[in-house]
Amino acid sequence: MSGRPSRFPAVVSAGGAVGVAVATGIAWLAGAPAVLAHGGFVPAEPPSVANLVFGWTFDPLVWLPAIAALVVWASAVRRVNRAHAANPVPARRTWSWVAGVFVVLVALDSGLAAYDTTLFSMHMVQHLLLTLVAPPLLLYAGPIVLLLRVSSPATRKRWILPVLHSRPVRFLSFPVVSWVLFAGVMWGSHFSPLFDVSLENEWVHRLEHGMYLVAALLFWWPVVGPDPSPWRLQPSVRVLYAGMQMPQNTFLALAIYAASAPLYAHYVTTVRSWGPTPLEDQQLAGGIMWLGGDLLFLAAIIGLVYAWIQDDERRTQTEDRRFDAERAAIHERELALAARRAAEAAGQPSGGMGDSR
Repeated sequence: MSGRPSRFPAVVSAGGAVGVAVATGIAWLAGAPAVLAHGGFVPAEPPSVANLVFGWTFDPLVWLPAIAALVVWASAVRRVNRAHAANPVPARRTWSWVAGVFVVLVALDSGLAAYDTTLFSMHMVQHLLLTLVAPPLLLYAGPIVLLLRVSSPATRKRWILPVLHSRPVRFLSFPVVSWVLFAGVMWGSHFSPLFDVSLENEWVHRLEHGMYLVAALLFWWPVVGPDPSPWRLQPSVRVLYAGMQMPQNTFLALAIYAASAPLYAHYVTTVRSWGPTPLEDQQLAGGIMWLGGDLLFLAAIIGLVYAWIQDDERRTQTEDRRFDAERAAIHERELALAARRAAEAAGQPSGGMGDSR
């Protein structure tokens, strides 16, 4: 009975914070021109810096989860920092979470979203943000670590740890499975009827974006951030794991770029009086995936190599400290032994004189 009251106010407080945030978001977004279906919508003007930066639609189905994610994170960080003032949540983790949520918002609700069913190149930028930028940022923040720290021991033991160690999670997070799943989602979505259907049906489009984000989170989970994983990889294996994904991104980009005809009927039948032809737009999309994707993978690999070097340095420092401690202990034992032998040697003559008297 004494444990329940301490947890219940915390739960109510967190739930109330989320409720207030959602209610505020609904009130704010109620008057926003939310675009829930734009499969046949064609902007009157070509994309520009102005309409890409300021062309937000404030879609409630995008903004409300984002607001909730930020509010829940802030509430959890405050609780952890109050309870563990000597070991607070590092600020860089919070900034990474905020940046990851912001990238998702940019991908799904900025001016990019207004052009994603009109220009394949804009759609490709969305995909890169949802698979190669937002997931590493979100995972670097350490959401599972924060969840474990903010939860009570009973909650961790009864709910969180069983889920983390469950068979579905262990299977989906197994590196071979997550690697193949990520590659399969990329190839399967671009070379199947799903892509054209997603351009015509807004809900399928949302499902596709969710599929990209989930597959990417599973792919990056074993290699990015502090979160525990059933299959945590060694630093050297992380580099190999991410590096092997880069060629398949290149091959997929080249397959799109080198196609001699448009791959998707939707972009061919979309009537617009501006911009590149469907084939030129498709080649631009392939180029964006090729250059942009490879650069992002290269940046991730460099980061993983740097983490590998740091891990080796930490291991070396730990070993050096251990060896220094062992050498110091041996030296102390040698000094103690020498002192004892000296005392024994000094005591023998005096003992002998005593015996003679």
